[in-house]
Amino acid sequence: MKPYIHLEEALEKQKVNGGGLRFLGTDNGCVAGCCSGITVYSGTEYGFGGVHDDQEGFFVLSGEGYAKLDDLEFEVYPGTSFVALPGVKHTVKSKSPDEPVKVFWFHSAI
Repeated sequence: MKPYIHLEEALEKQKVNGGGLRFLGTDNGCVAGCCSGITVYSGTEYGFGGVHDDQEGFFVLSGEGYAKLDDLEFEVYPGTSFVALPGVKHTVKSKSPDEPVKVFWFHSAI
């Protein structure tokens, strides 16, 4: 087990597994659901969204759009950070299909 990953390795795993770009997880020694990664939201409509038993934190790296936590909707742009508490449905959408919202996310262990 190695407690780190380089971007190139994460990109190679993404080609195999699809979805968001996962960085740290059980392969790196994270326990109890702790993991991190990046997701790029290019859609201008909300998708189904996620709901988890743990909390998930987000930090917007680039792009402008909106986030929705259950019924709470708010604007996001680079530097915005927010958390989806356990059981809270959450999703992100872009303001423009030409400028996706890139978000770093992490699940903290409970």
